[in-house]
Amino acid sequence: MLIFAIARVIPGDPARIALGPNATAEAIAALRDRLHLDQSFLTQYGYFLADLVRGDLGTSLYTNRPVTSDIAQFLPATLELVIIAGLMMVAFGLPLGILSARHRGTFIDHAIRMVTLLGVSAPGFVWAVILMLVFAYFLPLFPIAGRISDSFTIPPVSGFLLIDTLLAGNIRAFGNAAWHIVLPAFALALSGIGQAARLVRSNMVETYDKPYIEMAQSYGFAEKRIARRYAFRPSLIPSLTIIGLDFAAMLGNAFLVEAVFAWPGLSRYGVAVILRKDLNAIVGTVLIMSALFLIVNIVVDLLVSIINPRIRLSQRAS
Repeated sequence: MLIFAIARVIPGDPARIALGPNATAEAIAALRDRLHLDQSFLTQYGYFLADLVRGDLGTSLYTNRPVTSDIAQFLPATLELVIIAGLMMVAFGLPLGILSARHRGTFIDHAIRMVTLLGVSAPGFVWAVILMLVFAYFLPLFPIAGRISDSFTIPPVSGFLLIDTLLAGNIRAFGNAAWHIVLPAFALALSGIGQAARLVRSNMVETYDKPYIEMAQSYGFAEKRIARRYAFRPSLIPSLTIIGLDFAAMLGNAFLVEAVFAWPGLSRYGVAVILRKDLNAIVGTVLIMSALFLIVNIVVDLLVSIINPRIRLSQRAS
């Protein structure tokens, strides 16, 4: 509702922006009438809700297609990028946090904390440009644009290229698509990697001061076992919530990385429709992003209840 209101009070006439400066007054008036822009705000919102119930988000003035079709085309690319970035965040961030906590106060700990601080401090698009310069220009190892090379033609099934290439049985195309996604996903994940590592390290250092850790050490348990089984799991519970929020935030933050790497995703599409004041597309994009954000948070809450037996048992008791 807030985005619906803001989109309509921003200066600029959507009909004139869509039709261009050479459009006649009659054409602009007809488009305004079709979009109900000449009616009150509450009436416009009523039309929007009525269409939303039918699953109709209107027509985009940017692409001249239904907004639902645009979302269906661009959303899988962003989801694929965010999922791979999320996997990188967990795969790199958690081990770095564990390693830093195990060697707290040593050179390894200080080095990891410095690296993760850089990851948290710099925004994703800065890392995107740096990675592109290093690994695509000076060391031409990775491609810099798009999801797959033009030489491959993959029929769209799910919209996720890594899945569609496997469904097509084209291993070379799968490798090419995976090679294209490495740099943008890593640039998007770097901030989350630093955040996850620092949170896990901080929570594990606090956990190492607990009496049961001292008891495990006095029994002569291996340090790896203590770190992995007795210190990491309790430390993961508070960290998991923040990691989940970082993962959900990637859905909106991906537009800068998508712009740098010319990634045809929903975040980049959202910025394009905002610049053109495409009202239907703006509201539809925000609606989908918000729904995904809520779903991720629900999944995180469920995971926390599975990991933490106290929460699970208290829910059963209630």
